[in-house]
Amino acid sequence: MIEKGSAFLLKVGDGATPPVFATVAGLRTTQLSVNGEAVVVTNKDSGGWRQLLSGAGVRSVSVSGAGVFTGSAAEARLRGHALSGMLDDYRLSFEGGETMTGRFLVTRLDYAGDFNGERSYTLSLESSGQVVAA
Repeated sequence: MIEKGSAFLLKVGDGATPPVFATVAGLRTTQLSVNGEAVVVTNKDSGGWRQLLSGAGVRSVSVSGAGVFTGSAAEARLRGHALSGMLDDYRLSFEGGETMTGRFLVTRLDYAGDFNGERSYTLSLESSGQVVAA
């Protein structure tokens, strides 16, 4: 089933336990990368072929996005975390109902604006700890 890109949402938690998530509504583009570090165990018995160790290495999730500034509370929370370097709960949701939830650090937040256009921003997030898919 083909899913709409507009239904791929980034949400930020409110700091409560359990967190209540608010959509970062100004985003136009959201991108997710699941990263896995390979642990090479190639040896003389490998017959000249690389061998990798299953289940080893460091896994992480990277999120990036770009959008227009709306002045929402979710955007203000993102900005606050970017300035303080604080981790928070984030959730990515997809049209089919799947989610990915974890703690992330805002590693980059850029603002831009032309004299005759809207104020826009780009952001980057990096996971800290396990990201759970549901």
